[in-house]
Amino acid sequence: MDQPDPLSFPRRKAAPFLPMSRAEMEALGWDECDVVLVTGDAYVDHPSFGMAIVGRLLESQGFKVGIIAQPDWSGPDPFRALGRPRLFFGVTAGNMDSMVNHYTSDRRIRSDDNYTPGGEGGRRPDRAVIVYAQRCREAFKDVPVVIGGIEASLRRIAHFDIWSEKLRRSVLMDAKADLLVFGNAERAIVEIARRAQAGEAPKAMRDIRGTVFVRDGVPDDWRVIDASDPETAQPAVKGERVVVRLPSFEQVQGDQVLYAQASRVLHQESNPLNARPLVQRHGDKEVWVTAPPIPLSTPELDGIYDLPYARAPHPGYGEARIPAWEMIRFSINIVRGCFGGCSFCSITEHEGRIIQSRSEASIVREIEEIRDKTKGFTGTISDLGGPTANMWRLGCREPEVQKVCRRLSCVYPDICKTLGTDHDPLIRLYRAARGVRGVKRVSIGSGVRYDLAVTSPAYVDELVRHHVGGYLKIAPEHTEDGPLSKMMKPGIGSYERFKEMFERAAARAGKKLYLIPYFIAAHPGTTDRDMLNLALWLKRNGFRLDQVQTFLPTPMSLATAMYHSGRDPIRPVRRAGEEVFTAKGLRQRRLHKAFLRWHDPENWPILREALQKMGRADLIGPGNHQLVPRGGGQSPRQPRTMRGNRR
Repeated sequence: MDQPDPLSFPRRKAAPFLPMSRAEMEALGWDECDVVLVTGDAYVDHPSFGMAIVGRLLESQGFKVGIIAQPDWSGPDPFRALGRPRLFFGVTAGNMDSMVNHYTSDRRIRSDDNYTPGGEGGRRPDRAVIVYAQRCREAFKDVPVVIGGIEASLRRIAHFDIWSEKLRRSVLMDAKADLLVFGNAERAIVEIARRAQAGEAPKAMRDIRGTVFVRDGVPDDWRVIDASDPETAQPAVKGERVVVRLPSFEQVQGDQVLYAQASRVLHQESNPLNARPLVQRHGDKEVWVTAPPIPLSTPELDGIYDLPYARAPHPGYGEARIPAWEMIRFSINIVRGCFGGCSFCSITEHEGRIIQSRSEASIVREIEEIRDKTKGFTGTISDLGGPTANMWRLGCREPEVQKVCRRLSCVYPDICKTLGTDHDPLIRLYRAARGVRGVKRVSIGSGVRYDLAVTSPAYVDELVRHHVGGYLKIAPEHTEDGPLSKMMKPGIGSYERFKEMFERAAARAGKKLYLIPYFIAAHPGTTDRDMLNLALWLKRNGFRLDQVQTFLPTPMSLATAMYHSGRDPIRPVRRAGEEVFTAKGLRQRRLHKAFLRWHDPENWPILREALQKMGRADLIGPGNHQLVPRGGGQSPRQPRTMRGNRR
């Protein structure tokens, strides 16, 4: 059926905040909520927080929406706080996967939580979507449960779970929910609510884009493309009512090559203009994944961000500081989606590859809202961006090509010839933002895709002259072609070109600026020698990294499929194909991380041992060309450097 326009409904008068208690409901004159949203985050009424967008959108369509934020999950009573929802519970772990929120890449428990008042850890359970959904069922067993958000979205099919070191079923099966919505899901959640209002059970809704449901089998009037065997070519099947079969949960559980195949097929079916539904057998049930949602138009996206957010934490938190809110309260999201396709990132599988851009007028209105309503604003907009800083209004220039395209990245291995890379509209946006009364500075501190930026010297000049303070963070991730090819990142030469352009622009502007590069240790496809070469590059270029990142296999990413399967799903999967090496043991992962911090004396013993085993004892000693000192010796001489990853 046609997708509804989520902004075409009469607007209900907005509540100051969506209610979190019975007393707040009574103050609004409500006897019940139509929808109750359960979230693992504190409730901040701001468009950077998913529950605020969903809640305000449903409110604008005439629904009464309440929020239960960070409930005690030890029993069902806290889930009854707002009474029985008339239509359904909406459950999300919050803005982050709860396991990523709780554990470091070395699986150590984090002591804090940026989405909790006071930054306090431990206010949400592991696998929060499953736990919350179960408690909602216990609270009101006959109320439908719809799950969504990043945790549910990226666990929608069978997936590798690093924290348990095993394959897990679709989270829809484990949560025993009625429906899963993936992606940002505005259209889907409005349609679910409208149809539930009309008496249709969410469990029976099987034609909404961006949803996952469970059924007994494939209907007879659907044709199946069986993609479960990577060695068997399937004939092209065109037309409506075609579904692609992934290897079953039981198959991927016992066969790592088939896991890589499932990952490849899912990612190839991510373009909403040509993607087909997917089906994956789990025991005697079928998990059915509908095609991804059609991207929102600019007017629709503007409407989402123009909803009447209070732009503040719920007053029930008093003066408690919520770190995530403090970080973003003066920043503005201008885009959704990313066409970069980095294999370690799942933004494409959540927000899509097609860039969705807000209008300049909408962005300026939000700057004015911040100026007029946000406590503590002193004239600085801390960021204009999104998944990337410089993809606003970029996209494919050939609609007919875009309709059939199945590329995993528009910029790797090279920038696609049909991709528009004109940064002039973004330059005009920056100037409009700077021109808003009361704005002293608009900062762009990170997120610049430098392989795109080098196509527009005028953009780099504008960025450097007006929007970079002391430093700009960028992410080359590595220097060596092997790991970069598995990351789907450009070669280090692209970074060098941007660096040269950046430094020339800084000189013209009379500013002393620094680039802070970020690198990943232990990514699939990275050998010890690759890390050694990166360490030598860091020393030659005068970098001493303060903070480093070790690869974390998160659900649904291509890199996670490489980590688990030892195969590369970026390319056709074959049993006799190339095997991808990955550093997995704690000691080897620690070694890869140590190479990034070659200057830290705590890392010298493990680096000495590794260099000797690699036949590179010549790099042990005090010379400029050497990496670490001999045991008990002084640090090798090195160029004068600045701290904080700066050159």
